[in-house]
Amino acid sequence: MITIQSSPILFYFPYCLYFELRSISFFPFSHHFSKLRGLRVGWLFSPARLNDASDDQWRNFRTNLPILSLVFGIFTLLANIFRKLFCLRARGMSFLWFFLSLIYLSYLHGACILFIFLIASSNFLLVKIFARAKYFTFLLWIFNLGFLFCNRIYQGYSFSIFGEYWEYLDNFRGTFRWHICFNLVVLRMISFGYDYHWAHQESRFDQEKHIQRCHVCKSGKNCYQILQERNAHMNDYTFTTYLSYLVYAPLYIAGPIISFNSFASQLDVPQNHYSIKEVIWYGLRWVFGLCLMELMTHLFYFNAFATSASWKMLSPMDIFIVGYGVINFMWLKFFLIWRFFRFCSLIAGIEAPENMPKCINNCHDLESFWKSWHASFNKWIVRYMYIPLGGSQRKLINIWVIFTFVAVWHDLEWKLLSWAWLTCLFFVPELLVKSATNAFQAKGALDGFIFRELRAAGGTITITCLMVANLVGYVIGPSGFSWLISQFLSKEGLNVFGFMLLTFYVGTKLMFHISDAKQSMQ
Repeated sequence: MITIQSSPILFYFPYCLYFELRSISFFPFSHHFSKLRGLRVGWLFSPARLNDASDDQWRNFRTNLPILSLVFGIFTLLANIFRKLFCLRARGMSFLWFFLSLIYLSYLHGACILFIFLIASSNFLLVKIFARAKYFTFLLWIFNLGFLFCNRIYQGYSFSIFGEYWEYLDNFRGTFRWHICFNLVVLRMISFGYDYHWAHQESRFDQEKHIQRCHVCKSGKNCYQILQERNAHMNDYTFTTYLSYLVYAPLYIAGPIISFNSFASQLDVPQNHYSIKEVIWYGLRWVFGLCLMELMTHLFYFNAFATSASWKMLSPMDIFIVGYGVINFMWLKFFLIWRFFRFCSLIAGIEAPENMPKCINNCHDLESFWKSWHASFNKWIVRYMYIPLGGSQRKLINIWVIFTFVAVWHDLEWKLLSWAWLTCLFFVPELLVKSATNAFQAKGALDGFIFRELRAAGGTITITCLMVANLVGYVIGPSGFSWLISQFLSKEGLNVFGFMLLTFYVGTKLMFHISDAKQSMQ
């Protein structure tokens, strides 16, 4: 849902609109316009109205949306026609999707697809040869992390390193840097390796027990979890199916991330979780989200303030407004990008996990936040990192390993490592408090009231920490952290900080009421 579900928003947007009504240019910080970068001529309200196109990801996606829609429309139409016409199953569909995806990759990366297939083929051989070895997982991680780092360090390599004969291929590198997309391919290569490795072992997944508890599976459909946990047939671990999985066009650029088991099983039998009517409704909701984003980028230039470093000239209250706005902009941006590609995949008959299942303004602890932000990546991490590392028994240690990997997986930047370690630092107290509260049992109404208030206070602190960590990681960087703290320790800043904590506290209490209402309806 795109519903705004927290009282900070109840304060936040009316506050912006209040200033808008007082401003001739319909923006509270209009006197800083000349310093903003990334504003383009808009199409809403009036010809003079500018649109915030300062975010590279969103600008590229928005610009290429028509051609992407056309290409994926043709691809999914062909895939569905051939499936019906020739009764194609796993092997036939893998060949078809590999061919269609190869056309797509040739346009994106040109001759650089040779690098992709060379690394992918090496990984396939490694998996097939060493899958039953005790040290297999160590080899798998070393191989994939090694290429993850090398791809970034050498910026996707150059054909000239193979000699002058190959140098001319550097003139045909396509329209999109291959090593950026390859981060997702690395996750898929690891998924294939683990799933093939586990296919040789006795499954720990209790399918009957799962079906008894899952309302989707009870209805005769297959939920994503059962598709993921159920081992694929040994005949599905072929080179063609593997390559088709790595470069599957609808999910290639941005995901969501899908496991090999679930992909292979849905090549054989298309997903039946969502009906045609539900898929159409899913697409219509996405259109509504796009309209909301257009309205937001025409009215509020939050990201332009952040990327232009103009937030340094704002008051503490305005910094809070811009900071909170940037996080909501980021959520809506990824919401639209991920849901677009997931929608295309659903039309093709392959379900991927939902990446943004919950609104960002309805998360009051770090655990629920990370289960709702890039949720398919979270599922991947739980399956292929968290559980193999020891799960909840080593939770305090695992989070440092996992978030460090998440940071370097995104990019080799110091500010991302700062974001990762700040998040871990904020995560440790939450885990300790949760461990203590699980052992606590309220003996009366007073104990219950105190416990709920403490949870609300903890949620307030967590939301604040999330804002700080994301601002440091994606906006101001580590160098701006001390400046941000100094602003909020000033006389005016302390008042704003107190008001900010109050709104987050009220918002957390509202989330509790929403959660209680949902439980009472079930």
